Amino acid sequence: MAHTPVNHPARPIFRAIGGLIGLYLVVFGVIGFLASTGEPFFGRSDTQALGQGTNLGFSLFSIVVGAIVLAGTAIGRNLDVLINQWSAYLIMVVSLAGLAFIRTEANIFNLSVATVIVYMVLSLALLMAGMYSKVGTDEEHEAWQKARLVL
Repeated sequence: MAHTPVNHPARPIFRAIGGLIGLYLVVFGVIGFLASTGEPFFGRSDTQALGQGTNLGFSLFSIVVGAIVLAGTAIGRNLDVLINQWSAYLIMVVSLAGLAFIRTEANIFNLSVATVIVYMVLSLALLMAGMYSKVGTDEEHEAWQKARLVL
């Protein structure tokens, strides 16, 4: 895409932000897993981790997504860009679905409003990290600069 920055000067910072978000997801998932051990997989109890509602299913979801984001950050080579963007979209969809079903029996992940807010902020930050950490050749950077100046 011509409008996605290539070789942005702050890309190391954005890559670190992506890694920190992946680390937060893993830590939240592990704490939630420990807090909800022994309950049903999609249980709807008052289990909380870091002040956010969770259950065993959502904790495992967080661990898996966080581990994928961390792996992408460690590998780099624009794979982190792809992983960060698609993970952000996935987290947004899960958060919005959780918000839509928050007071119904369809709230299988036992989300609370606090969980939805935190996960939406994390997904937006992860999307931003994915958009600004793309690495390319000098020619791609020059093409992006020219396209940016035309817009």
